[in-house]
Amino acid sequence: MKAIRGATTILKDSGDEIKAGVKELLEKIKTVNNLSDENIICIMFSNTSDIRSYYPAKAAREAGFFNCALFSSLEPEIDGALKLCIRVMVLAEIDNEPKQVYLNGAENLRKDISKRLNIAIDGPAGSGKSTVSKIIAAKLNLLYLDTGAMYRACALACIRSNVDCSNEEKVKNILKDVEIDVKYDAVRNVGGAQITYLNGEDVSDKIRTPEISMQASIVSAHEFVRVKMVEIQRRIAANNSCVLDGRDIGTNVLPDADFKFYLNASDKVRAERRTAENRAKGINQPFDEVLDEIKRRDKQDKTRKIAPLIKAENAIEVDTGSMNADEVASYILMLIQKGI
Repeated sequence: MKAIRGATTILKDSGDEIKAGVKELLEKIKTVNNLSDENIICIMFSNTSDIRSYYPAKAAREAGFFNCALFSSLEPEIDGALKLCIRVMVLAEIDNEPKQVYLNGAENLRKDISKRLNIAIDGPAGSGKSTVSKIIAAKLNLLYLDTGAMYRACALACIRSNVDCSNEEKVKNILKDVEIDVKYDAVRNVGGAQITYLNGEDVSDKIRTPEISMQASIVSAHEFVRVKMVEIQRRIAANNSCVLDGRDIGTNVLPDADFKFYLNASDKVRAERRTAENRAKGINQPFDEVLDEIKRRDKQDKTRKIAPLIKAENAIEVDTGSMNADEVASYILMLIQKGI
């Protein structure tokens, strides 16, 4: 059994308005969640104190929802609360993830699901961007777009063709005919994480090596590469609510993102994290070597001419040095909810 939540607002406190609002809300919930009458166990309403002329539960029964238990309750008066609002929780026997429905003025209660929402998370290597972004995407049921993976795929294409990633002209010649694509597989990836394709080949695992990491930083400095990848990233973000992480999301890729965060930590902390990540993947790279790579990667990213790594003026900086990924994600989710 799962709970499906929803809400709507009406124009005035009248029986006709309540009946119409309740019918529209329940039918929408039923449609988007592919519910049958047999699936629905219970429907529980609550409404703001300015709605008194008709019980929403009675309106639901008259709308044809009479094969389940129905309840209505009156909410206490709260200063600043949304006016003329009817909320509902439908308990149903379903296997799929429930889809919440917020209509009319109630859309403002949950902008994270009622409108396209883009969240930009930037920061240097090892700051926790990818892990935190995946958690946030899963919590908010948004797509997660790992922009770094796209540059890693570019680097892999160059390496496979024995092209020096620092040679802009040769890189351009190789990549002009290369197809980089990302797709989402809900079965393989929890929280909307992506599968990265290079010329139709799934390279999601092949691009996660220290060598690819360094070469991705080099290849991403070329204007042609960034223009090509940013075009793909913007197209995905324009059509989906998603979380994007990288180094120039808030400053270049999505300067108008709804929320911007900049994660940071000392180079030592970031090197410790990256060393642990490598070991978990079976890569036994010495800490000092990882630390040196982190420092070189920082310098490359911050000094490149095209879209360097900088904190956007309106981004919220989060020091992740003393927090684990779940704690960072919880903090950011709290800030997002406040902003919504």
